[in-house]
Amino acid sequence: MSTTATHQAAPSSSAAEERAGAGDKAALAGPGALARLLEPVRPHLIGCALLSALAAAAGSVPYLATAEIARLLAAHGTAVEQDSVRLWVLVGAAGAVVRLLLVYSSSRLGHFADARILHTLRLRMVRHLGTVPLGWIRSRGSGRIKRGLTNDLEEMHQLIAHALGEMVAAVTAVTVGLLYLSFVDWRMTVVTATALVALGVSYRIAMRSATRHMNRLLAAEARISTASVEYADGVGVVKAFGAGGHVLRRFTEAVREHSSALAAWAAETRYSTAAARLLASEMTLLGILAAAGLILVGAGSLRMSELLPFLVVGIGLPTSINPAIHGSQGLRKGRTAARNIEALLTHPPLPEAPAPRTPRGHAVEFDRVSFSYDGATPALDDLSAVCAPGTVTAVVGPSGAGKSTLAALIPRFYDVTRGAVRIGGVDVRSMDERTLLSSVALVFQDVMLLRDTIAENIRIAAPGASDEQVRRAARSARIDDVIEALPHGYDTVLAEDTGLSGGERQRLTIARAILSDAPVVVLDEATASLDPDNEAAVQAALSRLVRGKTVLVIAHRLRTVVDADRILVLDRGRLVEQGTHAALLAADGLYRRLWRAQSGDLPA
Repeated sequence: MSTTATHQAAPSSSAAEERAGAGDKAALAGPGALARLLEPVRPHLIGCALLSALAAAAGSVPYLATAEIARLLAAHGTAVEQDSVRLWVLVGAAGAVVRLLLVYSSSRLGHFADARILHTLRLRMVRHLGTVPLGWIRSRGSGRIKRGLTNDLEEMHQLIAHALGEMVAAVTAVTVGLLYLSFVDWRMTVVTATALVALGVSYRIAMRSATRHMNRLLAAEARISTASVEYADGVGVVKAFGAGGHVLRRFTEAVREHSSALAAWAAETRYSTAAARLLASEMTLLGILAAAGLILVGAGSLRMSELLPFLVVGIGLPTSINPAIHGSQGLRKGRTAARNIEALLTHPPLPEAPAPRTPRGHAVEFDRVSFSYDGATPALDDLSAVCAPGTVTAVVGPSGAGKSTLAALIPRFYDVTRGAVRIGGVDVRSMDERTLLSSVALVFQDVMLLRDTIAENIRIAAPGASDEQVRRAARSARIDDVIEALPHGYDTVLAEDTGLSGGERQRLTIARAILSDAPVVVLDEATASLDPDNEAAVQAALSRLVRGKTVLVIAHRLRTVVDADRILVLDRGRLVEQGTHAALLAADGLYRRLWRAQSGDLPA
């Protein structure tokens, strides 16, 4: 397969990133993200809204009954008919009971819809994260990914399980209350409605820039979350070197940005918010209604028995509006969360091969490979090399030369911009994911272990492996004796306080790679951060892992690869030298300069 044909058949990473950026912007800018995500539970939400409306209407009945009893007493005094009073008491009690039943049913239905949709979204998000390019995940940062899986889903929960029902109930309660009052006296109803409209206008003014401020706050929160994770992961280094001030600078700046955003929002809305709070007070409305009512009573155009319902029902209407205000805030947050979630779910996955091919052999070939993270600056430029089966190929070069990038292209953490990476003569983009990942074993400097038992951490490379196979892999990785010495042996659950050293944790990942028995092994600085004793143990484990395999080793310390069959020397993304250790020293090029810088001298 030619390079050109391969490139045309499999979209490049830069093209995928362009589509990704466009997809993210469309998801963030386009309307209806919330409606699309909630489509599977729409019938449940409609049912929940209807039940909430009926519950609110039923909940208004006790207040209406109280107002009617007050009217009867004011109009007839002790001559009031007891049967009429008892009837209104029964009606009010029945309304309260019906409200409790409907609230229970509405809450149950809302939480069922919430549990169902959030379960579905969590599965979709986790599965989709497994298909998108690793570069995109890294560019978003762990804080933003964590927010999508936790905070954004929590905002959705508040909206579905609480805010929607509260808003519907509030609108219903206000509507029922105003309808009732309109039958008592239309003039006082106008006064009541005007006060409520003023409350709504004040709140609207206070919230007119809420989206802009909310986006700024959420961006700051994402930065705080990312900085917190970074600090927690590196707290040992911080304590050891006293670098707290330097490491926490980004965290401090993010907190300051969050405080600044919150202060700006508060300053902008201080008067409208104060007005809204004042009008939302029952005492304020009581004063307004009492003043207007007494004027009409004094003029002889309103009876006291007609004023009482406004003092009983009318002053409670702001209390009904407050849940709507809180619900609208929940709706706003829910919409933002839905856009974030949809941006994640709609990000294009790595393209799948329409007709997957199986590699013939296990040679790794880089065919005129170019790659760029940002589409402008090349991380690799027109690099060609072949790693033959049964050999060890080392990749060395200055920092930023593209060594780790080259290794990441083999398991397709990224797609090349131009050219092709092949295993056994087949472009990695033409393989299905299972075939590709089962062909490659990865051992990185940064050890990644799950919070699970040691056995399951090893078995993740081969889920069907028996206990004996797991133990055999651990013995080959020289870690079996360490595991057996733990209180629960292979059933020990790994955590930060398990007590395994860095070298022991690294040997666990090597045991995992040995169990996978993949024919291609990629080692990215597997011993870079280890002390000499641990390094020796890990090197012994690695010698068992790489036996008879196609091995690519990323190395900063040249002394660890002097025996490699072939050494590739990279500089600024280009392959500038290749050969054996002795040949490269004799060539008097970049490799020789790197060797001299690390060793201080040349061998005799």
